[in-house]
Amino acid sequence: MFLSFIAKQRTQRPNNRKPTRAARALTALIGGLILLVVTFILSLLYGAVHVHFSTVWQSFTNDQTLTANQQIIRNIRIPRAIGAALVGALLAASGAVMQGMTRNPLASPSLMGVSSGASLVMVCALVFAPQASVLSLMLCSFVGAGIGALLVFGIALFSRGGVSPVKLVLAGMAVTAFLNACTSTIAIRFNVARDLSFWYAGGVSGVQWLHVQLLIPVAAIGIILVLTISRSINALSLGEETAKGLGERTLLVKTIAILAVLLMTGAAVSAAGAVGFIGLIVPHITRFLIGGDYRWLLPCSAVFGAVLLVGADLGARMINPPFETPVGVVTALIGVPFFLYLSRHAAGGMHG
Repeated sequence: MFLSFIAKQRTQRPNNRKPTRAARALTALIGGLILLVVTFILSLLYGAVHVHFSTVWQSFTNDQTLTANQQIIRNIRIPRAIGAALVGALLAASGAVMQGMTRNPLASPSLMGVSSGASLVMVCALVFAPQASVLSLMLCSFVGAGIGALLVFGIALFSRGGVSPVKLVLAGMAVTAFLNACTSTIAIRFNVARDLSFWYAGGVSGVQWLHVQLLIPVAAIGIILVLTISRSINALSLGEETAKGLGERTLLVKTIAILAVLLMTGAAVSAAGAVGFIGLIVPHITRFLIGGDYRWLLPCSAVFGAVLLVGADLGARMINPPFETPVGVVTALIGVPFFLYLSRHAAGGMHG
């Protein structure tokens, strides 16, 4: 009887772990959503002009003539906060997908040539098509993101020994430096450096309702795509040979993942510029909290990325009011120490 009791406990033990892990991820997701609502409300209340909560409420409910503060809330702060949440979610989800697909803990849109490629094509659009619409600029951003990613993966693929995490990092750094140099050269030559400074610094101060209307469907499509292949990314994170052994169609999964990353990153860069480190640090923080199951990691990373960028934008407005600090500076202050720590501890796990 005692032996049967022990055997029963052993068989029940694995079943007891799964709900606990899922419950922890669900708790983190709900907590992140609550924190997102709080930071969203704070971003509406505080800025160069502080407003009362009743003013925010009336800006939603008032159908008559709006006061100046209510117009600020409805036409500036609400689309800005929504845009920050969407951009943060897109960048964080993109970073999580890239890290899982490449098995590279340092992979992110800003380090793998995606953001710099988008910025290069954006500055070309500013020079040669200054009257381009927001939709046209977003399409240009998609093209540039694809060029940057293609260069990085192409260089790593055709190097001796094939693709490896170390080669992807080195190729990403080289391509990013090259594309940034090309961008600066074009900006100086055609005297658009002042316009380009927005893309380099990164920020959501210029986000309007039109940007939000374009970001929402792109965010929905991108998030749905990566959630659809989340189980397959779990297999890919164990290695391509292991994934094939588990019956995964790795080429199809990688193609969908790359398209989703280009879609999400291109949209984010077109709206907010080259905001760095969101796609690098948020997936690692999320992985630390809930584990490495991408079925939970991707939605939680998107929520935490939204929280981080909305909070960073709020902090950028509060550092030196009434002047605004670029939100990219705030994310860099958070991300650079984390990147140095991560690169030091991840170097031992990356082999060429």
